[in-house]
Amino acid sequence: MPKTNVKKMLFILSKATLENVYAAFIMANGARMEGIEAEIFFTFFGLEAINKSKLEHLHVATVGNPAMHMPTMLGGLPGMEALATKMMKKEMEKLDMPPVEEFLEILSDSGCKLWACKLAVEMFHLSEKDLIDDLDGILTIGDFYNRATEENTHMLFV
Repeated sequence: MPKTNVKKMLFILSKATLENVYAAFIMANGARMEGIEAEIFFTFFGLEAINKSKLEHLHVATVGNPAMHMPTMLGGLPGMEALATKMMKKEMEKLDMPPVEEFLEILSDSGCKLWACKLAVEMFHLSEKDLIDDLDGILTIGDFYNRATEENTHMLFV
């Protein structure tokens, strides 16, 4: 099997829907398992994935999500989001996927860096005490971009 030339993956997570959060976490975890450095930058609504009071209450997006294969109007009906979220969590449990909080700990323990966006933290009137303990810090987007100076670094917006 050929060895990858990728040395570092930087993920930007801007939405804390359950499907976006797990996509970023799975890719970052996969990178770490392959010996690739990984970092996640949580910005705008992505901050909910590292907000202590919200991270275990993330939902599946049923409205405006073409992969749901249902009319937008149906996705907006009361209870549809909760039902879709419950079904997805049940399927993830069958695959032994850890809950969000535990997955964040796994990522941090594996060496994945977890960063909050300074602008978004200020915009949503959050402080470091509102965010997970495993957070590596609060950065400006410029500071985050400066973490991409090494050759074979890739950035992915989720």
